Amino acid sequence: MNSFVWPSDIRAQNFQTWLQALVPLHGLLPATLQLATADASSRRYLRISSGSGASFIVMDAPPESNDVRPFIAIARHMHADCGLHVPEVLAADEALGFLLLSDLGHRTYLKALQSASPAEADRLMRAATQTLLQWQLKGDAARLPAFDESFARRELQLFVDWCVEREYGRKWNATQQKWWEHVCQVLVTNIAEQAQVPMHRDFMPRNLMVCEGPDKSLQVGVLDFQDAVRGPIGYDLISLLRDTFISWDEEQELDWAIRYWEQARRAGLAVDADFGEFWRQVEWTGLQRHLKILGLFCRLKQRDGKPAYAEDLPRFFAYAIKVSTRYVQLSPLTHLLNDLQGNLVETSFTLR
Repeated sequence: MNSFVWPSDIRAQNFQTWLQALVPLHGLLPATLQLATADASSRRYLRISSGSGASFIVMDAPPESNDVRPFIAIARHMHADCGLHVPEVLAADEALGFLLLSDLGHRTYLKALQSASPAEADRLMRAATQTLLQWQLKGDAARLPAFDESFARRELQLFVDWCVEREYGRKWNATQQKWWEHVCQVLVTNIAEQAQVPMHRDFMPRNLMVCEGPDKSLQVGVLDFQDAVRGPIGYDLISLLRDTFISWDEEQELDWAIRYWEQARRAGLAVDADFGEFWRQVEWTGLQRHLKILGLFCRLKQRDGKPAYAEDLPRFFAYAIKVSTRYVQLSPLTHLLNDLQGNLVETSFTLR
């Protein structure tokens, strides 16, 4: 069996005991175990083959920092009630944080889009927005935690604590703090005013898989949904369009957004009847997310020893400055961003 670094000998032994009990049930070949992927959290995913040639995924989620129960519950809901293509939970030890899952393959949306022709990228993104609509229409938002004002403000505070203060060593004065409080209020009000729907919370290309349906058609696999909440309808769309690892020209963003908006209206989802107003809501929702990610990536660098995430900070500063300079209500943020990144753009504003 391949060797892995475990946080303790006890966890390594617990894993071996758990895995060995599954070997005869699924024909697993322990010697084929290898790391599939790790993410920004303490979770990691291992791939293991079986004697029949099939492969499976093992989720290793240390229980001191993870709870696998939401993943199990939402996976069942997404599959049974929403008809979405998600990993099947084949075995679980909830107390230890070990899951055996079906394998959706190796081809993430991110990899596919990075090498796709414009026509293929369009096909993939249209399929992704169709999957998003299916989730929003059929998912039961009432069973999910609320992405409310206090939730959104906690996320925004990550930007202050880890990006402004830890990464850049800044301490805002009273005027700057007033500007920030104004921006936060604008963003949380925007979130509260939108229709509240099932929200994946990380609906981005790295968490989508290019799969093949029974009729050989494109089937979108959905991963990493354990943090799903009940939140604003624009959140998952902007997560898809303005991604952590890949960006698009705004003309292309708008094309996909308009198609989504038209289909959402026809399906009866509560999107604004005016696309311009809908797009403003979406952009402001994305700004809250991008400020959170700026803080989160700085925390991964400063606290967790994962400096590679900081390489994408310029992308998120670019997203944020594009939105803050477009809307007068957000112009105070431009000044705060300039203070961190130099004079990104010249602007003037007054705060009433």
